[in-house]
Amino acid sequence: MNSIKDLFKRYYTKDLEHDNSKSVYDLFEWKTIDVILKNHKTGKILTEMKNLEFPVHYSQNACDIIASKYFRKAGVPGKLGYETSMKQVAHRLVNFWMESLKDENLIHTKEEGKIFYDEMVFALLNQMYAPNSPQWFNTGLNLSYGIKGSSQESYYFNEKENKVVPSTDAYTRTQASACFIVSIEDKLLGKHSISDQYITETKLFKGGSGTGTNFSTLRAEGEKLSGGGISSGLMSFLKGFDRNAGAIKSGGTTRRAAKMVCLDIDHPEIEDFILWKAKEEDKVRALAKMGYDADFEGEAYSTVSGQNSNNSLRISDEFMKKVVNLKNNPDEVLELKGRVDSSVNRLTSVSHLWNIFNEASHKCADPAPQFTDTFNAWHTCPAGEDGNINAHYNKLNSTNPCGEYAFLDNTSCNLSSINIYKFYNEDKKVFDIDGYLHIIGLNQLMLEASINWGQFPTEDIARRTYLFRTTGLGISNIASLFMSMGIPYDSEEARNLASSLIGTLTGYSYYVSSLMSKEIGSFKTYDLNKNYMLRVIRNHSRVAGAINSNFENLSYSPIKVNHNVLKSMNCNELSNTLIKVWNLALNSGEEFGFRNAQVSVIAPTGTISFAMDCASTSIEPFFSHIVYKKLSGGGYMTLTNPMIEKALTVLGYTYTEIKDILDYIMRKEKVQSDGFQYDKILDGKIEGAPHLKDEHLSIFDTANICGTGIRYISPMGHVKMVACITPLISGAISKTVNLPNTATVENFKNIVIDSWRLGVKGISLYRDGSKHSQPLNNSLDNAKTTNLEDLTYSSLLKTAKNMQNSLNTSKRERLTGIRYGNTHPAQIEDVKIYTTVNRNHRNEISEIYITTDREGTIITGLLNSLSKSISVMLQYHVPPKDISDMLRGQKYEPYGFVQKHPYIKYVSSISDLISKVIDIELGDFSRCQIKPDSSHMLNNSTPVLISEEASITEENEAPKGERVYGSTCSTCDSTRMVKNGTCMVCLDCGSTTGCS
Repeated sequence: MNSIKDLFKRYYTKDLEHDNSKSVYDLFEWKTIDVILKNHKTGKILTEMKNLEFPVHYSQNACDIIASKYFRKAGVPGKLGYETSMKQVAHRLVNFWMESLKDENLIHTKEEGKIFYDEMVFALLNQMYAPNSPQWFNTGLNLSYGIKGSSQESYYFNEKENKVVPSTDAYTRTQASACFIVSIEDKLLGKHSISDQYITETKLFKGGSGTGTNFSTLRAEGEKLSGGGISSGLMSFLKGFDRNAGAIKSGGTTRRAAKMVCLDIDHPEIEDFILWKAKEEDKVRALAKMGYDADFEGEAYSTVSGQNSNNSLRISDEFMKKVVNLKNNPDEVLELKGRVDSSVNRLTSVSHLWNIFNEASHKCADPAPQFTDTFNAWHTCPAGEDGNINAHYNKLNSTNPCGEYAFLDNTSCNLSSINIYKFYNEDKKVFDIDGYLHIIGLNQLMLEASINWGQFPTEDIARRTYLFRTTGLGISNIASLFMSMGIPYDSEEARNLASSLIGTLTGYSYYVSSLMSKEIGSFKTYDLNKNYMLRVIRNHSRVAGAINSNFENLSYSPIKVNHNVLKSMNCNELSNTLIKVWNLALNSGEEFGFRNAQVSVIAPTGTISFAMDCASTSIEPFFSHIVYKKLSGGGYMTLTNPMIEKALTVLGYTYTEIKDILDYIMRKEKVQSDGFQYDKILDGKIEGAPHLKDEHLSIFDTANICGTGIRYISPMGHVKMVACITPLISGAISKTVNLPNTATVENFKNIVIDSWRLGVKGISLYRDGSKHSQPLNNSLDNAKTTNLEDLTYSSLLKTAKNMQNSLNTSKRERLTGIRYGNTHPAQIEDVKIYTTVNRNHRNEISEIYITTDREGTIITGLLNSLSKSISVMLQYHVPPKDISDMLRGQKYEPYGFVQKHPYIKYVSSISDLISKVIDIELGDFSRCQIKPDSSHMLNNSTPVLISEEASITEENEAPKGERVYGSTCSTCDSTRMVKNGTCMVCLDCGSTTGCS
């Protein structure tokens, strides 16, 4: 390929080449479905759309997410006024990109336009790629439907006028960027001032986007002010910005704003910044013990500060070298420097900073490390737009909220991700490299088109996005590729395959960018940055194996692709392609320059991965061996991860052996209790499965322990995956290292040091259970060795004793003989609770017994005490309603989604569960998530327990199997919020806490 014109070829739509009677939409079979999404806690309908049209291969989950998140709900011509077909969405997006490329003179003929349209529509409908969410929200609404909207105070660079101008409306141009980096200057008023930061962040949050800022320019507490007096300091303003973000939320929804806060290691207030969120987490725990709601959206967290951002520490090589040297010199010091006033300068212990940083991260997952010198070693534009390579404002100072976009301040990036698994032919065991390159090239054209007809929230972002034109193409679903090939995630084979595929994406993207530059010119500041950018391209090429000279201006040795490993995997074509594309990128770039200053990132890809029916997100491994298929009529079907069967087939297991292994993973037991019967999945682990060879176990390792198994991907497995990919992408990688609850501060220190040595730009570490809002997964199993105060059951015991001591009724009416009543089984997390409500001869509630399957644990004793206290109160004629009122809303572990009970689906504690059970026995279902129908009610309004035939089975319950990192989704109240890169994503509705 020597010209941009060569990209316009029919690869997937050859059937349309000589058949004008068909359109690209005729290449798919279509189905009509209904989409109904409900709040998991209240049962309230969030989205209800009927007779929607999707390709037949789309899962119900993909249809639900696309329709609820991305279908335009108002202003669409037609009877219904909203989009009803994936055809409409595909046309709206691709037609806009095509017309923009025509405007930019990258599409010259009608035939080129038709080919681009057909190929991009096909690939989108075939779930081979997906742009980031703002594209789905905004792109093409005016062009397709005449929807304009108000201007939203957006801007774009008008080339004819050679200046930034306001947009006339919201949708003639598109706001396609999800990632923004914003600068702040040390002044109270004016452009880029502290007060201006409030306005900029508010505008970004209102639009549903996220922002990242390095606040190191702000002077520290005690520094002199020009008008006299001293500064109140950085932290006072950070707390103000945090409150603003919490008030605005994101996109006008309940979702917290996506925000990255960075601070350099040498700022005088660095200790307070490091400890900020850890101290606030201590306050949350204290408030929770006092009875305040400690859900992430609850009263405890809303009372403290620092909860609306991801915090990152910008760490220099100088500091890390001193850390490594602490064994030789424990007295290493670092000078903390005032921003404008040297009188506040002071020396501080490196050991002290290092310790409190890792202790804070261990305690609450913040702050995360970003290695500023590693970022800037791969900076393509250190001369910025004025040529001053020493200026702070021309360095890479921050990232977007999720951590993958790293470029100059006041720039933006629009993203797209390729479903890498779609290009692997399982039958032939080959990867379609030509198809992959084809989609990479078309995606880069799409991202460039989105800049050309884009608009931006501030004048500076509009101007600098125009000047540098960064794009962010990445991949998703790589764990599916690994497993289907029978490759362990934590292996040299997986790392070399990943780095080669992603390196091919970046290299070919730069080559396509150079061809665009040949056609219509390089980005405007390219000449200023030419030498620096070509140096970075050469270093990328060295990592890829395209050239063999020494690395330039790097203080470490990045991990190179091992082509011998690729060849041992029969990946010769991929090996050759990787070398070829980087030679093309370098040679073409040297001759023609580049149209885009950056071309690739590895984003979390939460929502769009689900839209593409990816089994895994981004470069993340699988969460568990169990997956949940959403059913069209509601509910879920529990299945094994389909990739396990594919891997076992590749490994040569027979049909019978595979069935036995899958049955082992899905083995169930019948659970019967007082009329309820359930099929419960026993474990979900794969260790111990019949026929499975020990040497194959690592292929099935997941991010977390499955069931009672012990295997999981080691923390260094995550770090090494990031390290091998980092030198072959333009930006960074949004990735979290998962650590067990037992991980130590020393473990954290070692991982951070290894990450820095391996050339990782930034990474987040998360220890299971470190956030108070996370439901405890298995701590009750170890209750014998856990202090009562740590479990917060002391408040429960105290309440029970206080209730018993407060009784003032003199005559107690004890129950004697045989009782009758109902037993309510329930399961919170993995704790089974059985609440038996007995009545006296007058049909009054007179006795309550609460038991659990946790024999010999503290919880058993506590429940016995509570049972006795409540029963005594009832027998002294304290009204059950009053007891229910006392217990209602108490918050302690375990809490969250409830299984096994037909009406109660969410509680804040066992006390809250008992309160709801008492209400039910009194005929009050107002606080239950599910209401019984009349057929399940007795004359006295007491519910009839559901029989086996009508039971709620495991398949129809909301799924529970992945490791949960936050309590509930703010959109649908699902408890399946999992770590996705440095952010979180809901596995039910696709909502993310990030910016994409």
